[in-house]
Amino acid sequence: RSVNMVAFGNERDGFSEDSQQPSLIWSYLGRSALISQVDSSLSASHVGNPVFTEYRACVFGNVRLVVQDCPPWDIFDSDWYTSRSLIGGADIIVIKYSVNDKTSFQELKDSYVPMIKKALNHCSVPVIISAIGPRKNGVPCTCPLCTSDRRSCVTSSEGVQLSKELGATYLEVHTLNEFYIEKYFGGVLEYFMIQSLNQKSSEKMKKRKKMQKCHRVQPPQLEQPEKMPILKGEASHYDADLHNLLCCCPCADVAFYPEDFSTVVEAHKIILCSVSHLFMLLFEVKSPADIRDTSIVQMAQSLFVVEAGATFPPAPPSVPPCVPLVRVVVKDSVFCSCLPDILHFIYSGAFQWERLEEDIKKKLKDPEKTEHVLEKVKCILKTPGKLNTVKDCRSHQIKRLYNTSLRLFFNTPVLADVIFKIQGATVPAHRAVLVARCEVMAAMFNGNYLEANSILVPVYGVSKDTFLSFLEYLYTDSCCPASILQAMSLLICAEMYQVMRLQHICELYIITQLQSMPSRELASTSLSIVSLLKKAKFHNSDCLSTWLLHFIATNYLIFSQKPEFQDLSVEERNFVEVHRWPSHLYLKQLADYRNYVHSQKCHCTVM
Repeated sequence: RSVNMVAFGNERDGFSEDSQQPSLIWSYLGRSALISQVDSSLSASHVGNPVFTEYRACVFGNVRLVVQDCPPWDIFDSDWYTSRSLIGGADIIVIKYSVNDKTSFQELKDSYVPMIKKALNHCSVPVIISAIGPRKNGVPCTCPLCTSDRRSCVTSSEGVQLSKELGATYLEVHTLNEFYIEKYFGGVLEYFMIQSLNQKSSEKMKKRKKMQKCHRVQPPQLEQPEKMPILKGEASHYDADLHNLLCCCPCADVAFYPEDFSTVVEAHKIILCSVSHLFMLLFEVKSPADIRDTSIVQMAQSLFVVEAGATFPPAPPSVPPCVPLVRVVVKDSVFCSCLPDILHFIYSGAFQWERLEEDIKKKLKDPEKTEHVLEKVKCILKTPGKLNTVKDCRSHQIKRLYNTSLRLFFNTPVLADVIFKIQGATVPAHRAVLVARCEVMAAMFNGNYLEANSILVPVYGVSKDTFLSFLEYLYTDSCCPASILQAMSLLICAEMYQVMRLQHICELYIITQLQSMPSRELASTSLSIVSLLKKAKFHNSDCLSTWLLHFIATNYLIFSQKPEFQDLSVEERNFVEVHRWPSHLYLKQLADYRNYVHSQKCHCTVM
């Protein structure tokens, strides 16, 4: 006997100084008298980036308890298939949040609760919502950002409203002590454990009684359908794509020079502005009134100057003629000598702070100069209104920089250097992002094509909404189609531009949606599975087309009654007939059994 529990969310607020604070799940497992033999292990979707911690223990003496604790909510963005699988296999779901982190709670409510409701649409699993921590009502900081963040706590009414939306049980755990953990949270959790075990025992007993009903002649056994091929997701190469952009430096639109113009370092405004408010100020994306931080304004004025004139060398050959080059003079010679290392740090995601420190130490070999340069880098990465510390530079928050920061520039004219014209509408974009993320667009903008020297680029063969979803993936490395048809349109667009990972994501979405569709809905839906099969084959989606053939064969009794079944080719029809479920042999055995029961003039309890 076993109970599977999944916990989502982080109970630590964003302002907590105690990074070693025990989690709610670990506190319960360590304190409860009913728990024994606790063991834990990390599960990772990528090397070095743990997604969730898995705990294994025994409860009620001999019941196996498996708990998967997943603090980061972004698993729903980066690995939607895994998050759906976690929810689908859970007997109990726990959602945690800190009452002092209003921003994370709002993101949970707006972005992730709809996904959880959709995943729970076809199953009834008890959900516990736990609001963690005492509400802080201290005197707030006077700076605007801290005032907006620290004064607002998540109220009880907001938590209750969220629990009503999910049909969940709401708990407020003010502190992780013996009362709240063992008697309050533990009591509710153990109640649902007992309910789950009772339900499983009841189902097992019903199945056993059903097997014992017929003693004379057993009906034919219906074998399980053939296992359909499993599609494996492709690992993200988002950070590598943007880092390669600096190595090759295509579509560069900014050049940094020392005061004697002896060298030049090329970069891209869109990447620099995505990591730094200082660069937003320098390239006039924001004004000093928007920044509201004098230290950033003063640093920008003392470190850089944007100039234009005949004294500059000509633009590097990597800069397209249609893209205006911004020339920036670096006033600090020591900082300028370290600029290539600093740009590598920024383009690789701005999270390898220790490596940047080592590189600058080796280059300068002077502790005072090293500290001087690192302080300027901290100011460049500084968030207005916040104190900058080494801990901030090393934090996990900055690691997911691009797919959160580049989203700000998606479908906006800010810094845009190319405009797509599609279905009579215009969509602004940035060459640097397109070239880094899509090989077809890299060839289009860097080769001997008309688009290389044009600002306005027409797009044919795809709708505006589909193309916007495609661009959103290039900018954010994530996508969430609204329907199977939209996912298929996006798959076709991905195949057109040879973005294979997006194609695989769309394939997984289509498969997951079809697998979760009940037989009654599958029989009544107007969605043509055969049409999806034809499109998948035409656009070289071999994995999806093979899976759809198996899907039609597995649901033979449903699809064989639909007119679209006649549109299958001879080869496809033969495959479906060979792999159909239930098989011809089973149907023959079933007919023979019915005839036997009728001849014995007895009532069949199975049929």
